[in-house]
Amino acid sequence: MTPLKKLATYYVHLLSRLGVVKFSISLAAAIIMVALAIQMSVTFALTGKVSAVDLIRSVFFGLIITPWAVFFMSVVVEQIEDSRQRLSKVIRKLEKMRSRDLQLTNKLKANISQLNKEIDEREKAEAARRQAIVNLEQEVKQRQLAQQELEEHSALLRSFIDSSPDLVYYRNEQGQFSGCNLALERLVGRTEKKLIGLTPYDVYPEDIADKIVETDHQVFDNDEPLTYEQWLEYPDGRKAFFELRKVPFYGRNGNRLGLLGFGRDITERMRHQANIEKANRDKTQFISTLSHELRTPLNGVVGLSQILLDTALNDAQRKHVNTILLSATTLGNIFNDIIDLDKLDRRRFAVSMEPMDFKALVNDIETLTEMQLQNKGLSFKFEQIGPIPSSIVGDPTRLRQVLWNLTQNAVKFTEKGAVGLMIKAQPLAEQQVQLDISITDTGPGIPQNQLEQIFAMYYQVEGRKSATGSGIGLSVSRQLVRAMGGDIKVTSKEGEGSCFTVSLKVQLDSIPDEAEQIDHPPLDILLVEDVELNVTIAKALLEKLGHHVAVAMNGKQALASFDPDSFDLILLDIQLPDMSGFDIAERLQQDYAKEQLPPMVALTANVVNSKQEFAKAGMVDVIHKPINRNAVVHCLNNVFAIGPHDEPSETQLNPSQALSRSSQPVLDLELIEQFCSSIGCQVLTDSVTLFRQVMPDYMQVLESNLFAKDQQGIASEAHKIKGAAGSIGLARIQRLANKIQSPELPAWWDNVDDWIHQLSHDYPEDLKLLDKAIEDFSSAETTESKDSLNLPLPLDQD
Repeated sequence: MTPLKKLATYYVHLLSRLGVVKFSISLAAAIIMVALAIQMSVTFALTGKVSAVDLIRSVFFGLIITPWAVFFMSVVVEQIEDSRQRLSKVIRKLEKMRSRDLQLTNKLKANISQLNKEIDEREKAEAARRQAIVNLEQEVKQRQLAQQELEEHSALLRSFIDSSPDLVYYRNEQGQFSGCNLALERLVGRTEKKLIGLTPYDVYPEDIADKIVETDHQVFDNDEPLTYEQWLEYPDGRKAFFELRKVPFYGRNGNRLGLLGFGRDITERMRHQANIEKANRDKTQFISTLSHELRTPLNGVVGLSQILLDTALNDAQRKHVNTILLSATTLGNIFNDIIDLDKLDRRRFAVSMEPMDFKALVNDIETLTEMQLQNKGLSFKFEQIGPIPSSIVGDPTRLRQVLWNLTQNAVKFTEKGAVGLMIKAQPLAEQQVQLDISITDTGPGIPQNQLEQIFAMYYQVEGRKSATGSGIGLSVSRQLVRAMGGDIKVTSKEGEGSCFTVSLKVQLDSIPDEAEQIDHPPLDILLVEDVELNVTIAKALLEKLGHHVAVAMNGKQALASFDPDSFDLILLDIQLPDMSGFDIAERLQQDYAKEQLPPMVALTANVVNSKQEFAKAGMVDVIHKPINRNAVVHCLNNVFAIGPHDEPSETQLNPSQALSRSSQPVLDLELIEQFCSSIGCQVLTDSVTLFRQVMPDYMQVLESNLFAKDQQGIASEAHKIKGAAGSIGLARIQRLANKIQSPELPAWWDNVDDWIHQLSHDYPEDLKLLDKAIEDFSSAETTESKDSLNLPLPLDQD
């Protein structure tokens, strides 16, 4: 604090203690004293002496100034007091304020502390929030990655489904489409968005939709997958054969949502299978034709050899004729092997069990084997154990073929020594015996490790110089014997020979000797045969048996010369130049009542067809070529002597062959000329170009309808082709399409495949001819136009 402030404070304190009067008197005395001191000091200093006047003057000055000083000091003190009091009040207020400030400060400190806590908590919460945000961002990122991956997988799955050539679709339990892939979109001609919510009846033709809905119900009713096959149709009319599979599908909670459908186009597979079957039929037809063509001269050789053996011959001639007969018989057995091989390949092989003369078969095998061995200078040994049954139930053709194969092999591989035939018959029951037929040789033998392999197709024993055959005989023989309920076993020792044993369980039968059953009168027989050699042999054989024979060389002659009252029997060759034996039988059955017709018997070198097929055509029996006496006698006895023949079953038309090429013109030149002259060759050329563009689509639809056996679709598409071809002058294509569109034609189903194939083959070549014709007409028109420009103008007649 400053001295002045201290003095003022002291002054105020003194005034408050003494009061105003005392303080004024004291102040006046103090002032007088100060004034005296000052006056005296100054005077003394100036004059060197102090006078009374100076003292009086100083007292008087003091008395004069004292009131004013007191007043001034009082005012000052009052003001100072007021100030002090105000200051005290202020101080008290300040103290209160300070107290409040302290309280507020404490509260503020508390608030600050609380705020700090809250800030800490908020900071922690913010940190937690930031961490939560980071975690959330990571989770969002992971979800985004998962979503992206899911979308990629979904896109990949969708791409995979859409790129699949198979149909994929799903329908709900109400039968409405819920989705599909591109393959189904192409099939129905609608996008997935347009397809959703539609039923099969909204999408497919009614007949197709019926099948689809029926199978849907089967899946829902049985609650299990279903696979089936069905034809479906594209918007352009093309049909495809699909293998369809439907499976129920479920939600996470196990409730069924609908069905998933899959469809695979197996048209090409089925077409390939059909082509294989057609190839098999063609192969069968080829083998049948080959058999017929080869057996025709063979029939002559066998027949004439048998006729020659019945004449007077010297030993050398008889030996030569026997050699010819043996060679022809061997060749016939080779044919049988080839045909049986084809049957086994097509799983159509069957044996025909019937009563047969077993002793006669053994005698034939024995005779033929002896003839072969005589040519090689070898001996033959025959042995039987137990009585050989005269007649058994078996397949005589197959059994003869098997035994001939085995004996022929024995002769072929034996260079020295002998070949043996041993037959052992052991009774098993009253009408059943066990036959063991053994053929032994003294050839090189077969290694032990190849005893089973020799029965494999085309197998030949290694190192055998004589093994020059086809390798099919033993395989076919074993399968033939197994088909008859038996088997073939072989034992062999290298350097000593082999033994093949045929074991069969057969039923006994009894038939009278055929040669003694010709008790019917001479027959008038119509022989329908186109080969002169076969006619000579058959006619000689039948006339020797006492019958009268009239010959027709073709179907036309046969129909013209036939009179039901003039003939007792008709022998029909199946393959004739103008028609088949089936066609002749059909015509006769159409022209005459069944009771008017004599029995008809087929003559054929084709062993592919079964007796049932001939019976369906109205033929009571079959004689296979080459014709021999026993076969003819057996047939005649079966038809006339032994009893009434079996009634033929219901007739069935033999499908005719596809029509041959017509001599009619390929192009309608008159129409083309009119077209070019009336509207111009360029318009016709444009029409031809359009036809060339649409024809492949027409053919694709036509072929798919053919494969689907859709008669209406075939006719409809052929009608389009017919109209299009006719409008541009393709006459041959128009005629072919007219046949294809006419299901009422005879044997239409049997011919339409060939017609469509011919149509596919012919139309490109016919289009080339049409292009050339249009070019020629166009050139001719150009030439005429130029010539007309050089002509003189006609004169005016007016």
